[in-house]
Amino acid sequence: MKMLRFRSPSLRSLDQEILCTIRLLDDSEISCSIQRDTRGQFLLDHVCNHYNLLEKDYFGIRYVDPEKQRHWLEPNKPIVRQMKSQQPYTMCFRVKFYPHEPMKIKEELTRYLLYLQLKRDIYHGRLLCPFAEAAYLGACIIQAELGDYDPEEHPSDYIRDFKLFPKQSLKLERKIMEIHKNELRGQCAELAELNMLQRAHSLETYGVDPHPCKDFTGSTAFLGFTATGFVVFQGNKRIHLLKWADVSKLKFEGKTFYVIGIQKEVSEKLVLTFHTSTPAACKHLWKCGVENQAFYKCAKSSQIKTVSSSNIFFKGSRFRYSGRVAKEVIEARHLRNYLNPCASMLPTPVDDSQGGVDLLFSSPVQSPARLLRELHADPDIQAQLEAERERDRAYERTRLAARSRMSGVLTSSLRLLSSNDRVNACVLSVARFVAVVMGVLLVTVPTLLLLLESDIDVSFLHEIRQTPEFEQFHYEYYCPLRRWILCKISMAMENLWSD
Repeated sequence: MKMLRFRSPSLRSLDQEILCTIRLLDDSEISCSIQRDTRGQFLLDHVCNHYNLLEKDYFGIRYVDPEKQRHWLEPNKPIVRQMKSQQPYTMCFRVKFYPHEPMKIKEELTRYLLYLQLKRDIYHGRLLCPFAEAAYLGACIIQAELGDYDPEEHPSDYIRDFKLFPKQSLKLERKIMEIHKNELRGQCAELAELNMLQRAHSLETYGVDPHPCKDFTGSTAFLGFTATGFVVFQGNKRIHLLKWADVSKLKFEGKTFYVIGIQKEVSEKLVLTFHTSTPAACKHLWKCGVENQAFYKCAKSSQIKTVSSSNIFFKGSRFRYSGRVAKEVIEARHLRNYLNPCASMLPTPVDDSQGGVDLLFSSPVQSPARLLRELHADPDIQAQLEAERERDRAYERTRLAARSRMSGVLTSSLRLLSSNDRVNACVLSVARFVAVVMGVLLVTVPTLLLLLESDIDVSFLHEIRQTPEFEQFHYEYYCPLRRWILCKISMAMENLWSD
């Protein structure tokens, strides 16, 4: 397996190559070397190029920090600045935005990767489903993995070799075997996966990445974001669904998350409040909500705005989703199919009397998804790939160590040559910082005095003065400070006159 190294013209990063390992949806791994200024988008592009994946907008790279908090890798920021764990880095390639209508996806590779993600969601308990639905989904997975039931090849307990659900009872296994033997016979792997996507899409928890929290009563709830909108679950029951068109703002303060929207039934403002375990978890929840709302709600990426987690004049986080939105992805798919209709793996439906939907998957062309299935099904190929990956990792570690030693001398020389430039750059940076601070103070101080001391009753200023945050700042901080300053001035004047 070839290793990919992202280069940068920066001299300071010559000795800063870092090994990254990305775990894919089938639990295989790929590795690459990055530099300190490599941005997240390059890593996502590397994985998508590995797959030859066109519809990359549905996917993202996830990592976990030392505090066990999950994050999505931001594409426009350097990877090193985002990672808090020690090197080498380990990340996961996952579905980030679940397609609203997966049956309309004509790229077989995209559908296959979505199928692998849903398999993981079922196994980890994220895709909740009743007994009958669970049995059918499990049978589709078995049909895709094994093909038709063969009594000579499959023993009576062949389902036990597959860990499909977090709680896999004997009753469920028997029902899966019954459906696999009778209802799904004759279906190829692609058709079984397609049926699994269709059934999973109908479930309420399709596409929900649950965020645990407490509601205002202290009860445990799970929040999620889908193509439809914001959802809240308690246990296995969905208790809230607020469509994206009715969500006006998402914000957080500390460990408290707010969803502000409109109840169309009564035309009233709705504020839902939830509490997370840590501020980091709350910020991650907020960023996920902002990204999902932008991806599914906006018609064009040019409509996406930078959002703030707090009110004006008060410190808060600012964030903007960067990437194409769902409607743009669908439009690009339609354009691609129009320009190259032969590329679609799902052509116009055929007459069932001529073979039915199975003809859709009888093409002799080897698609990337089909090649992936064959690779995963062959244990000898998997063993060879694992040995090759281990050789690549060992070679990469050796190469990085040698490069680090060789670049040490070069780095020392560059530091000596550029010491004067660094001093000048440092002085220039300090001067710029002082100028910026002075400029901010020249704007901020008169504005605050206008708000705090003047009687000008402009609607904009009136609204700011009525906010709870401003009133707290005015009475708890500004008024005591003003009294203290006036007292000091009075004492100084008395001393001056007494002298």
